[in-house]
Amino acid sequence: MKEPERVQSVAEEKAILVRVITSNQTVAQDPLDELDGLAVTAGTKVVGGLVQRRDTPDVTTYLGKGKVEELRLFVESQAADVVIFDNDLSPGQTRNLEKALNVKVIDRTELILDIFASNAQTHESRLAVELAQLEYSLPRLKRMWTHLSRMKMGVGMRGPGEKQLEVDRRLVEKRIHDLRTELHAIERRKERQVAARSDHMTVSLVGYTNAGKSTLMNALTDANVLAADKLFATLDTRTRRWQLPSWGPVLLSDTVGFIRDLPHRLIASFKATLEEARRADLLLHVADAGNPAVYEQISAVYSVLEELGIREKDTLLILNKIDRLPSEHAVSGILNRYPNGIPVSAKQQTGFGTLALRVSDALSRTFQDVDIETGVENGRLMAYLAQYGEVLSRQFHGVRVTLHCRLPEKYLGRITDPDVVITRREEPQKPTVCSREEVA
Repeated sequence: MKEPERVQSVAEEKAILVRVITSNQTVAQDPLDELDGLAVTAGTKVVGGLVQRRDTPDVTTYLGKGKVEELRLFVESQAADVVIFDNDLSPGQTRNLEKALNVKVIDRTELILDIFASNAQTHESRLAVELAQLEYSLPRLKRMWTHLSRMKMGVGMRGPGEKQLEVDRRLVEKRIHDLRTELHAIERRKERQVAARSDHMTVSLVGYTNAGKSTLMNALTDANVLAADKLFATLDTRTRRWQLPSWGPVLLSDTVGFIRDLPHRLIASFKATLEEARRADLLLHVADAGNPAVYEQISAVYSVLEELGIREKDTLLILNKIDRLPSEHAVSGILNRYPNGIPVSAKQQTGFGTLALRVSDALSRTFQDVDIETGVENGRLMAYLAQYGEVLSRQFHGVRVTLHCRLPEKYLGRITDPDVVITRREEPQKPTVCSREEVA
């Protein structure tokens, strides 16, 4: 497998990876494989790893006392500069470990935030990353000022005598407030932008980081967006027109990749970026079929979708990178687990015919077969139905007309004229191509 691109740094640090696996966790064959990829992407040189299985983490150092001593000796023998945990540590646990090991200690969330900070390109994503970093660092400020008082305020700490820790806290809290205000404004603007695209059906790509979403988008739309073999290469949503065969134009969006135990702060900070996925008519969940941990990654993505409140949205599972599987038998093994999965190779552009048909069928499920009765003079409604749906027949009854139509549910819901009578038919049928192409 190609080595992930490294983030440029002033000096490459030597890192030792650590993971504590509790009794209720299931892990892949190599429990440090994903952390290794994250560490390399962040620009470190991995010189070793340590895994401990425990029923529950130690409250003071996360690791057991014996493992802490073993880790200290390991750090000294490798002349390591940093220890990276594949777990989330409390501020106290981080301080205790740094005292015991005499090197910098960072946890999974801090590592992911560092990678996001390096990859953020747009103003919006930089703001989101900065907010997440500040919210993470606020309770950890005394890690940088351990010689100062822990008291937040009090006698002797006001005015000129205010401690540096309190000054830093106030600056951070003000910056967090300013960032939240600015991101909230961006979020409202993003909602208006996404709502303005409602004239087209929208499809959003979601999935684990480095599953090939950007490569797939480039292959389907000639979007020419950045597609790199590294974790979190995409942090900003990009939307392009996809001319879907046997359907017409739809809007296809690429989104930030998910990961196991994605920090909650990042999900909240990137709310505006993920607006495309929340508003989409259909989600394409792209999974890396060639990854040994593909089953765990698929489950992790569904967990994040549930946290975003869109788990129930209509979703198709795309099994990407099948060209990396050793045989057809390996492909069949994954399809036995996920029989509705769609095997494709974005790199070799195979399986796209089946993908297009399945997407067309899924979008067709949003159509309703209805009879709409209105006055014969209601030309605006008739033009609306012809633009966004398909008028199959007309029956005139004096000054009234009944139109048999097929159109998407979202357009049907916008008909609010009290003079219009809508009757749904029991068995909705698929629309024809022409009405969707007319929207372009």
